[in-house]
Amino acid sequence: MSGLLALLDDVAGIAKIAAASVDDVAGQAAKAGAKAAGAVIDDAAVTPKYVHGFAAARELPIVGKIALGSIRNKLVFLLPLALLLSSFAPWAITPLLMLGGAYLCFEGAEKVWHVLHPAAAHPAEDAAPKAKENAALLEEKKVRGAVKTDFILSAEIMTIALSALPEGDALWIEALTLAIVGIGITAVVYGGVAIIVKADDVGLWLAENARLAATRAFGRAIVHFMPLFMKILMIVGTAAMIWVGGNIILHGLAELGFGAPYDWIHHQSEAVAAKVGEAWKPALGWAVTAFCDGIFGVLFGFVLIPVVTFVISPVLGMFAKKEAA
Repeated sequence: MSGLLALLDDVAGIAKIAAASVDDVAGQAAKAGAKAAGAVIDDAAVTPKYVHGFAAARELPIVGKIALGSIRNKLVFLLPLALLLSSFAPWAITPLLMLGGAYLCFEGAEKVWHVLHPAAAHPAEDAAPKAKENAALLEEKKVRGAVKTDFILSAEIMTIALSALPEGDALWIEALTLAIVGIGITAVVYGGVAIIVKADDVGLWLAENARLAATRAFGRAIVHFMPLFMKILMIVGTAAMIWVGGNIILHGLAELGFGAPYDWIHHQSEAVAAKVGEAWKPALGWAVTAFCDGIFGVLFGFVLIPVVTFVISPVLGMFAKKEAA
């Protein structure tokens, strides 16, 4: 009997440890997901363009296909790679994170540049050939393009999440945390995208079929608001990319021994926050830091634009032509 009681006591102890581990995983997943906010917002802002031009009945299936591709990117490819890095090359996490931050700065700065110089924007794609394409083939092509774009953003998300995990965790805790982050972020992003792409259809249906005048007016308001909402989402997504990218680069430089810019921004945020009451210090300090990170991010992105345009893109194009041949 005493042996059985001892066994039950051991089981209870294991259960407590497991419960604490689950709590740790949940908390770490929430923190890691919050760290990846910039890439998440950009993912949500970019994806709706891939369903543009398709019949309303195909919008949700296309979003679903892209979401499944995103899950595959994160869990099948990026999660094992992240665990390998954590186990055998933790020193590579910061450089890879900075590479992803540079990509965010470049993407954000390029969007700002195109707003400031509309003539430099990419020429509009010819819609005539697309109209002649088989609808299923065009849909498949769009999905593949979206999944490729998602892979880059997912890599950034998973790398940010990995960098946010405390050192010394068991491998299974890291794996479970990253899996939760990957699945959770995918659900949030593509659930939000599904709502966004169908909102105007819902509004139109309400405007035409609702019984109450107030409900019909609400439907018309949704239809009129969605174009503005999409513009706001793109602006917020671009700002988040630039801010997060700049912060990643500055923090990475500090970890590699070049901490002067990071320290200067930190001192400026403290100096500004010291001029207000205690209740406002955290918010104002964060705002100053984010603003400085964003300024650095957009300037760094502007520097990268000619590098990518005249060096990296031509080199990648040469490799692509060789593979095609």
